[in-house]
Amino acid sequence: MDRRTFVRGLGAGALLGSGLLAKGAAAQAVKLPFASGERVLVKYPQKRALIQMTARPPQLETPFSVFNEGVITPNDAFFVRYHLAGLPESIDPDTFKIGIAGKVDRPMSVSLADLKAMDAVEIIAVNQCSGNSRGFFEPRVAGGQLANGAMGNARWKGVPLKVLLDRAGVQAGARQVRFDGLDVAVDPDTPDFVKSLDIDHARDGEVMVAYQMNGADIPFLNGFPVRLVVPGYYGTYWVKHLSEIMVLDSVFEGFWMKPAYRIPDNACACVEPGKAPAATVPIGRFDVRSFVTSLADGGAVKAGENVTVRGIAFDGGYGITDVALSIDGGKSWLDTRLGTDHGRYSFREWRRVVRFAPGEHKVMVRAVNRIGQSQPRAPLWNPAGYMRNVVETVRVRAA
Repeated sequence: MDRRTFVRGLGAGALLGSGLLAKGAAAQAVKLPFASGERVLVKYPQKRALIQMTARPPQLETPFSVFNEGVITPNDAFFVRYHLAGLPESIDPDTFKIGIAGKVDRPMSVSLADLKAMDAVEIIAVNQCSGNSRGFFEPRVAGGQLANGAMGNARWKGVPLKVLLDRAGVQAGARQVRFDGLDVAVDPDTPDFVKSLDIDHARDGEVMVAYQMNGADIPFLNGFPVRLVVPGYYGTYWVKHLSEIMVLDSVFEGFWMKPAYRIPDNACACVEPGKAPAATVPIGRFDVRSFVTSLADGGAVKAGENVTVRGIAFDGGYGITDVALSIDGGKSWLDTRLGTDHGRYSFREWRRVVRFAPGEHKVMVRAVNRIGQSQPRAPLWNPAGYMRNVVETVRVRAA
């Protein structure tokens, strides 16, 4: 099916209940590296086989091997995260509009054609789920038990949100901007998924209303026809199927801002395992993260020969400046060579040629950003399972 047939004709409801979810692919099982990590691979339209966490709403994790294919995550491999099961039944790109209202001088509706007629900007930026890697938390916490694949890096094209807000004329006293999409709750008691940003953040020129992803229309399951892109911030703010922008003169405290998506109000966003935080704030920017992508945990390498170890690193927008690699469990560290800088919000590739002596090795990687932030050696903990950024370890055997 082409996109227009899929979006206009079939509709999301039919899609999710039709059996079009790749017969055959769903039979393949995978085991994520933590307790209760059994999953299956499923293939939705516009997607390759991804790891299914839930089917309704669809929550799909990217197999980690994808991140060794390149710095840009392909559209068909990009993770999927919904909170509400009522996906839009049909979207006609010719009649689709975004409403802009609230504390503005000129309430307006903006069509997809209107957006594409404006001066476009592009940015390469990571979208990462707040609960990425939650399955590794000890003690375990409630929520989707994800491994490390609820993230992706794409080239986004669209219009800065500031341009739209300026056209509408933001009034004095505006404090926040609220965002809603076309997905809805099936149960009337479930709160609508609505998010907000402070007015200065919303108008920083980087927050974007995007209509293109990696040079193509945004896939349906990633927010077609437009989504909010909030560089450096966790994916909870990246509202899909964006349909409403409301300027407020107050702080929005809907369910998905308070009590949901909150972190401990301290420098580490952490508390002692099992304890509740004394105070919380909305989750914000990414922490520093880095991964080995070319070696699989439990894998084998050739002893005494040159082996190129490579991976990715990123942070919340300061930019990665150094990545160090250890092949002896952190006893010593080696500098690595950084790849092309695609911008401060992008994955940054790194690599290093090493030789492994025969035996077992703990390969570790840590990154540093421009303001000196790095990763802790021991994992931090919070009751929501957010923001994991420990120094990652991959165990290999050389022979």
